[in-house]
Amino acid sequence: MRKILFIAALACTQALAAPFTPKSDSEIVDRLPARASDPEVRRVESLRKQLAANPNDAKLRVEIARRYFEMAMAQGDPRYIGYAQATITPLATATQDNAGYWLVRGQLEQYSHSFEPALASLERAAKADTKDAQPLAWRAAIFMVQARYPEALAECARLTPLTQTLFGAGCSAYVEATTGQLQAAYDKLLAARAAATTSPPELLLWADTRLAEMAVRLQQPDAAEKHFKQALGQGITDQFLLGAWADFLLERNRPAEVIKLLADWERSDVLLLRLALAGKATKDGKAGDWAAQLKDRFDAAAQRGDRLHEQEAARFELDVQGEPKKALEFAARNYTVQKEPRDAEILMRAALAAKDAKAAQPALDWLRASKYEDARLAKLAEQLGATR
Repeated sequence: MRKILFIAALACTQALAAPFTPKSDSEIVDRLPARASDPEVRRVESLRKQLAANPNDAKLRVEIARRYFEMAMAQGDPRYIGYAQATITPLATATQDNAGYWLVRGQLEQYSHSFEPALASLERAAKADTKDAQPLAWRAAIFMVQARYPEALAECARLTPLTQTLFGAGCSAYVEATTGQLQAAYDKLLAARAAATTSPPELLLWADTRLAEMAVRLQQPDAAEKHFKQALGQGITDQFLLGAWADFLLERNRPAEVIKLLADWERSDVLLLRLALAGKATKDGKAGDWAAQLKDRFDAAAQRGDRLHEQEAARFELDVQGEPKKALEFAARNYTVQKEPRDAEILMRAALAAKDAKAAQPALDWLRASKYEDARLAKLAEQLGATR
């Protein structure tokens, strides 16, 4: 049950550079960014050698693509997405009943924000393997990004009989926590986490991270920090966890800890943003370089017409560059595609800073309709209302 941590994995779709797809399996486009001593890198390299000897092995192609996707989720490097896409492309016309192919294809499609094709691919995967919870979990994740909460809850109901109790409880609790039942959802997930003595570490990391985020919204920072440290204690490289923990530290005015935490993570745009924020707060000597790197990456993405970066770009423009109007442009475009709470938050903050309260109306409508509970967003809504 590796890496079916659907919400955590999907939040990492904000890796900001567009994936490059090689033309063939033999084309060398770059050296893998991870260390050669990394066991997962060595394993993928071994599998690719096997594939070179037997290029018609569909099962092997799917396995390699799956591992690349997991590496992209863990490390925030979008190049792995391009490698994964290139690996499964030859299977597109001959895999009607291959559940593994449709699962990986759906994961890659959602990474690129092609949400409707992704939902269709994942449904094909679910029908091809009716005992696998993974495609249902990813469908739930996409529905959450789109703020389609009844549909997300329905997917949670479908997957619950197929997976461990903690995962089923966590799936529904995440939806409930977003729709006006925060305390009850936290209590539900906390009880399920306490009873999950035999769950795999990936699932425990996912649950602890969710609990930490809920505790933050319940204004229980000590409990949140405990949950975050439990998640970190699982010893698993997870970009989403690092980003969430870094945000918590930044909000608690602990930027020096962020710099230490993310010292080796400049390759990830998502985490480089946190470094730039921490560097600005501490006046670190590298702050200018981190900001310059981000600007170059965002500019290059804009030239490519790449929209995967807009939520993070909005935060960069607002909090690093001090450009609220640019931030609002990014945040408003982003919100037409993604409607998670953090997307609403940056739209509201940018609208407030740009003195354009009307631009935040979609986020305000979502906040009211969803009954989402968060003191920070409630305060922003109040401030926006006062400016009208």
